[in-house]
Amino acid sequence: MATRHQGQRFQPKQQQPQQQQQQNTNNVTEKRKPVFVKVDQLKPGTNGHTLVVKVIQSNTVLHKGRADSHLLRQTRIAECLIGDETGTILFTARNDQVDLMNEGATVILRNARIDMFKGSMRLAVDKWGRIEVTEPATFTVKQDNNLSLVEYELVTVADE
Repeated sequence: MATRHQGQRFQPKQQQPQQQQQQNTNNVTEKRKPVFVKVDQLKPGTNGHTLVVKVIQSNTVLHKGRADSHLLRQTRIAECLIGDETGTILFTARNDQVDLMNEGATVILRNARIDMFKGSMRLAVDKWGRIEVTEPATFTVKQDNNLSLVEYELVTVADE
């Protein structure tokens, strides 16, 4: 049982006018404008990237399941070399994403994240992200700066 302190009392809540309630339900939060990043700005362990890249190469590395069975789900994974005017990186395409990542295509990757695989960076888009095929880009890909060839090592830093 709650006790009341001296000088405190309960008051009924004041109701908002009907018009204000309708305005509050119609308010929609504004969407943020996407901030496009370049390939050379990607760092290990980061996510939420939006990039415009060209697909240079696409290799299917895993194809499990059968197409004739609707009960079993197919699993397809492709490693795609993608890039822009600042560098290249390996992209891991999964299932339906494999069909979008054709060589020579220009795509927009939204909400992409960096995964670490055997000490190197890979770019991926999960279920919260999106891949959109767009009109061909005018830039030429800088292929001599492949970020996936750089090996990283997880180091613990002692506090001093």
